Amino acid sequence: MDKEQMLSDAFLKQFKTGEELTDFLTQLQKRGIEKMLEGELDAHLGYDKHEKSSTSNARNGYGTKRIKTGFGESEIQVPRDRDASFNPMIIPKRQSMVDGVENVIVSLYAKGMSVSDIEEQIREVYHFDVSTSTISRITETVAGDIVAWQNRPLDPLYLIVWMDGIVLR
Repeated sequence: MDKEQMLSDAFLKQFKTGEELTDFLTQLQKRGIEKMLEGELDAHLGYDKHEKSSTSNARNGYGTKRIKTGFGESEIQVPRDRDASFNPMIIPKRQSMVDGVENVIVSLYAKGMSVSDIEEQIREVYHFDVSTSTISRITETVAGDIVAWQNRPLDPLYLIVWMDGIVLR
């Protein structure tokens, strides 16, 4: 057994239940998202935290936001700027779901599940509530693309190979 494997085994032994591991991963994800948001704000403002700026726009504390991820619901600290011009890419303003959850909703919708079935599935798997109106809003964003693809002009010629077989004793 190599050193990396021994370290990972020792690390994982500290978790006695799956719930403890999930809680740890939730906190890790929360902290990662908050650090990415701070990095986005640094790029938006053009300088790092605790540096002098040459612009009038500066950091202006944090706001809290409740987000929904694959690990469930969590509350994060979102950095703000004085001009309120910072719009994060990871979790844009007025959105509360990380992309992965929205992709799951679109996937379930594409497989033919009803909105109420999707709502129930998200509640059971991710342990948070998503309203039917939110699910409808998410699915409507891709519905236009689906209709456009279905109504695309067809090629004048498609090659089809039809194979048939019969088995006789």
